[in-house]
Amino acid sequence: MESLPNTFPANNVIILASNPASWKELIVMEQMKQSGSLSKAQLNHYEQEGYLVLENLLDEADMLPVRQAMTEKVSIIARDLIENGIITDPLIDDPFEHRLANIFNGLTDKQFLKYGRGWRDRLPGYYELLSNPKILNAVESLIGPEIFASPVYNVRPKVPRVAAGAVPWHQDKSYWPGANANPVITVWISFVDATLENGCLHIKPRTHNTTLLEWHQEQYSSTGYTALHENQLGDTSTLPLPVKAGTAILFNDRLLHMSTPNLSDGVRWSVDLRYQPTDQDPMLQHGTGFLARSTRFPERVATLEDWLAERPERENS
Repeated sequence: MESLPNTFPANNVIILASNPASWKELIVMEQMKQSGSLSKAQLNHYEQEGYLVLENLLDEADMLPVRQAMTEKVSIIARDLIENGIITDPLIDDPFEHRLANIFNGLTDKQFLKYGRGWRDRLPGYYELLSNPKILNAVESLIGPEIFASPVYNVRPKVPRVAAGAVPWHQDKSYWPGANANPVITVWISFVDATLENGCLHIKPRTHNTTLLEWHQEQYSSTGYTALHENQLGDTSTLPLPVKAGTAILFNDRLLHMSTPNLSDGVRWSVDLRYQPTDQDPMLQHGTGFLARSTRFPERVATLEDWLAERPERENS
């Protein structure tokens, strides 16, 4: 029988195999950790700078079901506004980038907050996005193949002319301060070109190893967004990240980031997804996530039907 060493490197950590029978299992686990789609250079950039831009990660075919889900939601909102006598025309012929902005034109900030700050609807297009192999392959490079899709995902229609369109400096972890010692991975994806004009993401590179900073809830937009004070931002320069539609930006829940107001006449559509290893707190207080990928228990990976029924794993697995 081939002899095996009782130690081997795993992500720069030496794992001690106290039980020789477990050597092969540990080696298989280590090989799985090295899987995923990111190159060594990309991993180094992520580890050093705290973020990674994956240009054109999604193509038009990937984005189509998501845009269809967004359009379905816009139609639901339009019908409700018509029923309440707030608007008279659903503007079904308006282009995707402008329809919601045109519907909301003339609404008060309070009315916008009822309909438009962020959505977590369980529509098939969002499950397809959360389960997209291109996204999961990238995430696997960072956390391994046992991947849990967090219930904290948001569809963001950043519309013009509302105070809630600007998101203050914050760390995502401020929304789950008591959960997960290990960072949760955010995958931020734009579904139109995100520009300086329409409010692209801005980050503070190399702040990803920061502890959770003291935060407060901002008041000016009535959103309850968590926010940091200016004196907490440090000397790190701000980096705006304008990107094309289909581009993904990856960062963890400690990285300082924000977005500016939308000064264009269209909607800056984006979705922020979150993933974590399966051995972390599933954050049930935020809803029901699901098992998105597993090499150990592939039969448990949640189907669309499971997700729509808010089951975290495949039924009768």
